[in-house]
Amino acid sequence: MAKSGVIAIIGGGPAGLMAAECARAQGAEVHLFDHKGSVGRKVLIAGKGGLNLTHSEPRPAFDLRYRERATEVGRWLDSFDGDAFRAWVHDFGIETMVGSSGRVFPEDLKAAPLLRGWVKRLKAQGVHFHVDTRWQGFDETGACKFATSADTFTQSFDAVVLALGGGSWPQLGSDGQWPQLLEAKNVRVRPLLPANCGFETRWSEYFKSRFAGQALKRVRASRFDDSDLEATRIGECVITEYGLEGSLLYALSAPLRDRILARGEAMLELDLQPDVERATLVHRLSQPRGGRSLGEHLRRKGGLNPVQVGLVFEQLGKGDHGADACANAIKSCRIRLRAPRPIEEAISSAGGVCFDSLDGNLMLTALPGVFCAGEMIDWEAPTGGYLLTACMASGKVAGEAAAKWIKGAA
Repeated sequence: MAKSGVIAIIGGGPAGLMAAECARAQGAEVHLFDHKGSVGRKVLIAGKGGLNLTHSEPRPAFDLRYRERATEVGRWLDSFDGDAFRAWVHDFGIETMVGSSGRVFPEDLKAAPLLRGWVKRLKAQGVHFHVDTRWQGFDETGACKFATSADTFTQSFDAVVLALGGGSWPQLGSDGQWPQLLEAKNVRVRPLLPANCGFETRWSEYFKSRFAGQALKRVRASRFDDSDLEATRIGECVITEYGLEGSLLYALSAPLRDRILARGEAMLELDLQPDVERATLVHRLSQPRGGRSLGEHLRRKGGLNPVQVGLVFEQLGKGDHGADACANAIKSCRIRLRAPRPIEEAISSAGGVCFDSLDGNLMLTALPGVFCAGEMIDWEAPTGGYLLTACMASGKVAGEAAAKWIKGAA
């Protein structure tokens, strides 16, 4: 028999922790379960890069980063947006700063102090933590099934918030093993897909052996789709043995991935010299080479570095190419992308519980009293603080709604 006013939070990532905080603030008894030995592991890994909390971009532009889910995620942000996130962090005595790109970080660029302070505060507020305990779905009565290394057991709750994560970085906890458990309860789940990921192509053996691991700095990338250039961005990426990786690819990963799923491949166009007009390049490259090789000529007159020269030859092949052909390869370097990298390597994931399986309070319509939060819902966002902000905001919505549910106010 369920105890009065008891909520289970399944998952100890940012969404689950925020759901626990908000449900407890409403007076509910809260038990948080995680199958790892500690909570917030993905936050700690993100902290190695400075812990990008949120972004200073104002709304409604902020909301548009969530693409086709801008309206739904925007409703979450109405209760917890980037400004609210910064104020929440300041409550821990941690100052924030805005970087040159608009990204917001803790002033000390560390994740551990914030996470430690948060867990300490939650425990002081009365949230009960249960680690090394894996949720294994619901039994026929609606009770939660759990497994530890020593035992299995079931427990009933008045409400449950599922914050199980997506499928990226499974070693940190979000291993994507939950979809079939919900599908068995008539919940629609879209397959989990890699997001903010690298892509595979087929480099020549020479190019791969010579340039894998080297960066392409300040290049313009465009998704080349049905003779139209779309979603143009300037940034950096890295040549890998399998293809391309890095922030520039992450920014375009959703449409590139969707194109590959629909057509089997996607075309990426790189402008290796975005600050130089094509006509200027043709003029410079038309100058006599003397005894210099074409590669040396491209470096001296075209301003290319060795990896950029390598990409030109990947496009044109070895040989004696004219100024027009070289300029075209520099300004329109087309790379055929054949697959996204596996979801296990991705920064985040797309897919998850479909919005038509949820009501406006993030409760599953097929399972009254069960709410969802975070990356396990079918939305995605680019890097830059948008992911973490929406996870926190959804946790707030779900946690508060679960507390209201058990009071009969939902």
